[in-house]
Amino acid sequence: MTKKGKEELDLTTEQKIKEAAIRVFTKKGYGNARTRDIAEEAGINLALLNYYFRSKEKLFDIVMAERIEKLFGVLAPVLFDATTSLEEKLDRIVENYITMLIEHPELPIFVLSEMRSNPGDMANRLQARKLLTDSIFIKQLADKRKDINPVHFLMNILGMTLFPFIGKPVLETLLGGGDEAYMAMMEERKKLIPRWVKLMLNES
Repeated sequence: MTKKGKEELDLTTEQKIKEAAIRVFTKKGYGNARTRDIAEEAGINLALLNYYFRSKEKLFDIVMAERIEKLFGVLAPVLFDATTSLEEKLDRIVENYITMLIEHPELPIFVLSEMRSNPGDMANRLQARKLLTDSIFIKQLADKRKDINPVHFLMNILGMTLFPFIGKPVLETLLGGGDEAYMAMMEERKKLIPRWVKLMLNES
């Protein structure tokens, strides 16, 4: 096998292990997941998993860091953008989040399950305090509405954006049109959520 072929095989195997780890960690949580479970889910032997990642802790840290980057990486650039207004930021946050979650629908459940299990560690990973104290978004919000708690404001946006992906199986049943109807609703929400949030922002 050529060096390039081996590198491609390594990347394929590594990605397969990480995807299997996400499924197992999401289902069982970090504490109850075993490396053997992940190896079986990935369709490989335990020795090969240990060759790539050495330990469950290392695998979890890598997977979690990548998932957090996907889930919250779309947020920070918008919040710290000095060239856009508060209203434009609202549009971009919702657009970016829903687009990303359509591509990675497993992310909310995986990350939220760990938020419940390890809230202190998760807060450090997210650098949540920095977002709330240093971002231009929060400064713009304070300039417009000093009476609005920024934590409430962000929770409203993220809750309306994330919940439909957490509750996807129930929503698909309620809509009655399967995945196609669900996706159409998510596209509608890209426009509706910013509109609702702006109404809250501009109420007297």
